[in-house]
Amino acid sequence: MKKFAKMSLVAAVAVAGLTTTSSAKALEEAIKNVDVSGTVVYRYDDQNYDYQTADRGKDASNNKYKIGLTLKSQVNDDVTAVTRFIIGSDKDAGFVGLDYVNGEDAQAQITLSNVYFSYTGLKNTTINFGKQGLTTPWTVAIDADGNEQNGTGILALTNVGPVTLAAAYFNQNNLDESGDLKGTLKAIGTNGVGDNSIWTAGIMGNIGPVALDGWYLDLEDIFDSYTLGANAKFDLDTVKLSLGIRHSEVDFENKIMKTDNSLTKIEAAAKMGIFGAKLAYGWTDDEGGIGALDNDAKTGMNAWNLNLNGVEDATFLKTSIDAQVMPSLNLALNYNILDKDKTSTRSEEKDTELYLQASYQMSKNFGGYIRFGEVELEDAVGSKDNDGTVGRLQVQYSF
Repeated sequence: MKKFAKMSLVAAVAVAGLTTTSSAKALEEAIKNVDVSGTVVYRYDDQNYDYQTADRGKDASNNKYKIGLTLKSQVNDDVTAVTRFIIGSDKDAGFVGLDYVNGEDAQAQITLSNVYFSYTGLKNTTINFGKQGLTTPWTVAIDADGNEQNGTGILALTNVGPVTLAAAYFNQNNLDESGDLKGTLKAIGTNGVGDNSIWTAGIMGNIGPVALDGWYLDLEDIFDSYTLGANAKFDLDTVKLSLGIRHSEVDFENKIMKTDNSLTKIEAAAKMGIFGAKLAYGWTDDEGGIGALDNDAKTGMNAWNLNLNGVEDATFLKTSIDAQVMPSLNLALNYNILDKDKTSTRSEEKDTELYLQASYQMSKNFGGYIRFGEVELEDAVGSKDNDGTVGRLQVQYSF
């Protein structure tokens, strides 16, 4: 983080909690204690499918924007005030999509997504209380180019030797509006789940090169869940190798949903010289495949256009090879297969995607990528296949 020396008067007053009667000297001192970080992202998506459905191609050719701005103000030696502003969607703190085909160049919304205090007065301990990101393996608390899940409550982290313990309680959340299960949760909860409490606890530690974690979460009257994960990194002279495995269980208390859901995934990656390769394989339970509240969360598994989270009785294979052809340029080829077994509501289906990606990092804080590929969805519209070509341009500035 770096000092925000040119922050506007309005932002300074909001962060520091100053009144209109504050002296010029007090305002100057407040600005000195404020750090700023954030991201600015522009994305252009283009999708062209044989059958333009609600989630495939229809209204998907958009200009998309998101700015995330996090401000930290040192209150005293033990307390820091933290705020996060989003310029984008006011519903899920994600992109605002401006449809250039059917709409004019509209304006984005400005929202305050986080406002909390962080206390570090206890040795090896951090306690955050207030409106903040849902920092759990099932959710995404902060995302430069996606939606974010947040809530109001308290989160505590403490280090005990080689182990980190975490515990949190939230009495409100935005899961009715943010996350890929929002439709499901709205259907289960009588008035949604925004006022349902969330309890979570976790333990993290390392044994040699292996990082281990275990978490439990309870969403009041909806479900309880646990996840176990392990990741290891090895430096074998000319080859850098990483391995990971995670298993997640979600058990619904409501009769509307199937009780037993699970998602398991195994991942491996290798880097040798300028070349790299990644392989991941996942599967879900034949009773239910929900593992995460957001597809981008640690307990989920997704690619670009294909996703395993929430798909029952299915397997997912992700493959990728890449080459760092220049210090600033990386070229990658990705091929993914989602295999869905026959169930009472669908026939056996196989969906695939193949795409190329060129990533360019102009400087440490500015870069982006271009993607182009094809997607084949089996029996996606009635008994008809739905195939399409997809493209994306994304540019990101970080500060």
